[in-house]
Amino acid sequence: MATTTPTLTVQQRAVRSSVVRKFWMAVSGLIMVGYLLIHMYGNLKMFAGKTMVDGQEVWAYDAYAHHLRVMGEPILPENGLLWIVRVVLLAAILVHIWSAFTLWSRARKASGGARRYAEKKALQRSYASYTMRWGGVTILLFVIYHLLHFTIGGTNPVVDTAPGAASIFPRVVESFQQPLVFISYLIAMIAVGLHIRHGFWSAFATLGANTSTKARTIWNAVAIAIALVIVLGFIAGPAAILFGGITL
Repeated sequence: MATTTPTLTVQQRAVRSSVVRKFWMAVSGLIMVGYLLIHMYGNLKMFAGKTMVDGQEVWAYDAYAHHLRVMGEPILPENGLLWIVRVVLLAAILVHIWSAFTLWSRARKASGGARRYAEKKALQRSYASYTMRWGGVTILLFVIYHLLHFTIGGTNPVVDTAPGAASIFPRVVESFQQPLVFISYLIAMIAVGLHIRHGFWSAFATLGANTSTKARTIWNAVAIAIALVIVLGFIAGPAAILFGGITL
């Protein structure tokens, strides 16, 4: 008996197209960049020293962490906004990984498993572009380590930082006083910077903003600036801790 291969509709072909994969990769990437900027701002509270909360002196870093937990109350329950952010961020990460893997798989199949570019073409690619794949793997491994270290792990649990409660800031300081912890953090941040520098530019190219030589120049400069701000912002606090600029 003859069998027929089901024909995909126009909508189904569109959803499965590489263009749509690139779109979701761009959007999910921009969501993560936005999160990194906010997270970086929070980390800069390491430099703020102590502040008064409800008549009690606490570390500004701890006060900021506590504020995130109660933000949105009473409309949202405690930690409600944090869980919304976590769910959105997790979805963005999964979509980004899925899009990257499917695009890589399609490109590999299209080239028969051979290298995608000739040697001349490869020389034209930036170092950030060349390291996108392995940089992404490095970042993923660091995120897992970072969560185990500061959020999930028993040695450095994230606790309630309301006045009078246990403080997380001393644990952050103790961690980054260890050179190996700082070096692993520095390597990961460099990988993040290279990933953002190329990915941010590519995202806006995918979304149609890269329409002229002037636009490409502008978005390239913005990508470099965003990458530098995020990397330097994240490294500043841990570097100050390691070299004695921030102490308990």
